[in-house]
Amino acid sequence: MYGLCGCCWALRPRYKRLVDNIFPEDPEDGLVKANMEKLTFFALSAPEKLDRIAAYLSERLTRELNRHRYGYVCIAMEAMEQLLLACHCQSINLLVESFLGTLRLLLENERQHLHLLATNAFVKFANIEEDTPSYHRSYDFFVSRFSEMCHTEHGDKDLQDKIRVSGIRGLQGVVRKTVDDELQVNIWEQRHMEQIVPALLVNLQQDTHCSRYTHTHTHCSRYTHTLQQVHTHTHTAAEQTEVCFRELLGRAAYGHINNAIKPVLMHLDSHSLWEGRSFAVRCFQIIMYSIQSQHSHLVIQQLLGHLDAHSRSPASVRAGIVEVLSEAAVIEATGSVGPTVLEVFNTLLRQLRQSVDYQLTGYLDPPGRQRTSSLEEKTLQDAVIKTIGSFAITLPVYQRSEVMLFIMGKIPVPGIYPALGSPNTGFEGSRMIQVMLLKSLLQVSSRYESTNLLTALPCSFLQPLLCFTLMEDPEIRLLVLCILTSLLDRHHNTERLRASVTMEVCVLELKEERCSRQDNLFIRKHAQRLYRHVFLTCKEESSGRSHYQALFTLLAVVSVELANEEVTLDLIRLTLALQELALSNQESLSVYNRCGVHALCAAFLHLLSHLGPPPPFTLLVSQVIEGRQSSAPHLLPEDVFSDSPSLPEGELQVDEASLFVQSKISEALTGSSYSAHSERLNTPYTPQITEEERLSRRQSLVDVASLQMDPPFCCEAPQRPQTEQITFETLKNAIEDSGGAEEEERRRKMKERFQTAPFEEIAAHCGARSSLLQSRLDQVFSLIVRPPPSPSGFAPPRSTPLHEMKFPDLCVY
Repeated sequence: MYGLCGCCWALRPRYKRLVDNIFPEDPEDGLVKANMEKLTFFALSAPEKLDRIAAYLSERLTRELNRHRYGYVCIAMEAMEQLLLACHCQSINLLVESFLGTLRLLLENERQHLHLLATNAFVKFANIEEDTPSYHRSYDFFVSRFSEMCHTEHGDKDLQDKIRVSGIRGLQGVVRKTVDDELQVNIWEQRHMEQIVPALLVNLQQDTHCSRYTHTHTHCSRYTHTLQQVHTHTHTAAEQTEVCFRELLGRAAYGHINNAIKPVLMHLDSHSLWEGRSFAVRCFQIIMYSIQSQHSHLVIQQLLGHLDAHSRSPASVRAGIVEVLSEAAVIEATGSVGPTVLEVFNTLLRQLRQSVDYQLTGYLDPPGRQRTSSLEEKTLQDAVIKTIGSFAITLPVYQRSEVMLFIMGKIPVPGIYPALGSPNTGFEGSRMIQVMLLKSLLQVSSRYESTNLLTALPCSFLQPLLCFTLMEDPEIRLLVLCILTSLLDRHHNTERLRASVTMEVCVLELKEERCSRQDNLFIRKHAQRLYRHVFLTCKEESSGRSHYQALFTLLAVVSVELANEEVTLDLIRLTLALQELALSNQESLSVYNRCGVHALCAAFLHLLSHLGPPPPFTLLVSQVIEGRQSSAPHLLPEDVFSDSPSLPEGELQVDEASLFVQSKISEALTGSSYSAHSERLNTPYTPQITEEERLSRRQSLVDVASLQMDPPFCCEAPQRPQTEQITFETLKNAIEDSGGAEEEERRRKMKERFQTAPFEEIAAHCGARSSLLQSRLDQVFSLIVRPPPSPSGFAPPRSTPLHEMKFPDLCVY
């Protein structure tokens, strides 16, 4: 009976007859729309028949596919799509299984044009929002097949681009269909990401424009027309990939970022794309702009870990990763680095140290199998320093201060911190690390903006920084001067002040602000230390043009940012002391150094005369400069700091008319607010050297006599008298008498006395013992408490020790 129904068309089920009626006799005529409307109405009226309708449509499509009647295949797919769109609000799950099975069948076919047809249908299905969940669907096949389409290689370039774009759109559809449905397959699993992400990156490199698809196959014109409708867009593979990649990353939650980024790193490694850098940078720009801003630090962590993993890779690879880090840091939201701030800078500083070792040894590994060049490592070091500056921009002010302290703690200081260089690099390695870290510190300090110098330059940071001004290496000293200037210059006057060395002060338009209370506290606390290091820097024989220009900029910034009457007079005293230094015959300075110091004094006093002192002082400075212009141009910055300075032959001789005289300056300041501090100006400036600076000084300057005083102001310090050394035995003897058998006998008698003697006698004995103990302690204190060393080399009269002073009850110390 059932077999007869199959042979007789009138006895077939109604849904089969309705399905058969949608197919025309000639596929060129297309889908019979009237009959399709009847089939749709029947499906909506009897939704329980949807699964049978879908199964029969799938059967018809398979039959036509096996017979190579591709026109009818297109009609069957069009009918299934219309049923999906019409019935998705009620019972779409009854259609989906047959629909997805049909798509699998088309994607497994060898004809690539059917792949385009199936992909287009899947994209339409992916855009449908379902109301009812599904527990049994699987999209693993589609992820694999669409990813494979993205890698298609074909002789016809136009067709290849069409297939790749279809694969990208298919992956985009899978992401849309699964990312928000917890019951579906987890598209963020590593196995899926390792297929999707490389497929996208391969096409992201393609810049070939694809034209509209025109099929030249003449087997079926209806089939050709349908495929032309599939791709009416004009996106290239690269453009479509970027859209899909951004959508994928934009949907990534916190726990999915690592799985999405790891395949990117693997792809760049396997295809050696770090060395080109342009594609890697573009790739991570897309990533950083696409993901949610609060997740950006996860990308930074992934890149840092990848950089550590490539610590022995060629310098070009490491430089590429570092450049990507730099670009990613610029895009990153301000302050979102969060708790990984020190980890970021620690990793970058570690890369600097390793690069220095590689540069000096010439090898990346101890056996010496992988060679590297100095030029490549220098390129990497520049990239790391640039990246440190990029990260500094993203940090708030308080974190930049912490980072500066962190970097300062990493810099090796002779005599204080151990050398950071490896045993193979030795002293030169430590020196190069010092330079690299100071350059990194300059990158951070140049982006540091603070209104309070006490917090910007605490003692824990300023003291070790100033120690580097005493280093023999001229590059280190120059970097320290630039760092100090950048931290003190809060109104960004540095560029203007560099131009003022040529005496054009009137066009500078410097930005000034009244010195605050915190600034006054800072300059009172650290002024003498700062002036002393400026003075000692000018005594260095290896100082050059850039050093004197940096010293001028530093002093100018101090005068603009922190100047008051006292500071101005101290700066004048310092300038006069520098002039005496250049005139002294006892200093082993070259003619150029002496001319440079004179030019520095002239440029600074010329600038200072325009920042507040009375007109007579400005007139005096102008007269001296005019005299130098006519008789001694080699003492002015226009000549000394030029590319070809004209220096005098033999010893430098300076006329008194070309000098700044202290008595004339005092007379010029008389009658102004500066005259109240005239005694300060009449006292010559004398630099004093602290014990900390002696520790940080290089070996050639450890001699105390060479550091205590400038020779024009004092004679040689006398030999310090020998003093008794404080040892444990000294303290022990101060408390106890000499021992032996007599000590034992004394203790025995004392014990008997305490047992038998009256209380008054015991009290008197104890009082005598306390007096004896106090006298011994006074002897110890007299050995410990010594007066500080005098700048002139002579020991001042002994002052009363602090523990012996008598303070009034209301004394405020």
